Amino acid sequence: MTGADLVFTILGSICVILGFIGCIIPGIPGTPLCWGGLLLASFVSRSFLDWKWLLGAGILTIAVEVLDNFIPSIFTKHGGGTKAGSIGSTIGVFAGLLVGGVWGILLGPFVGAFVGEMIYDHSDIKRALHSAWNSFLGFLTGTGLRLITSAIFVFLFVRSFF
Repeated sequence: MTGADLVFTILGSICVILGFIGCIIPGIPGTPLCWGGLLLASFVSRSFLDWKWLLGAGILTIAVEVLDNFIPSIFTKHGGGTKAGSIGSTIGVFAGLLVGGVWGILLGPFVGAFVGEMIYDHSDIKRALHSAWNSFLGFLTGTGLRLITSAIFVFLFVRSFF
């Protein structure tokens, strides 16, 4: 292994580790970072990753990122939610991260959507709970999609060296 191979391997490893973590923690572009790790791995002399693999993974990355931006709002609208619920859900993710770590990230979107819906219309608790539940399901679906895609990228990254 050359010095350049070592540098690409270390930088790629950092990208896939941060990328996988970024699938859960907001603000870190998880799937694109994992793809960046694959890109760096493709420069290692013994890697099987070529432009076809990178193109396919890049298209998948773009599709997952686009879907992740639409899935929560689709679920929220399906549940009768409003813009206030969507905003509350987004705020809930960040607040949950600050207050409760992993549990906060999981419960934050639900609580935030519920609070947002109650601010919008405090007379209908049932609708607010239904909307919050759908917002939570949308968040889990988007996060799960990013996690699965990133796990595949981590596998390809590790496999590219053996």
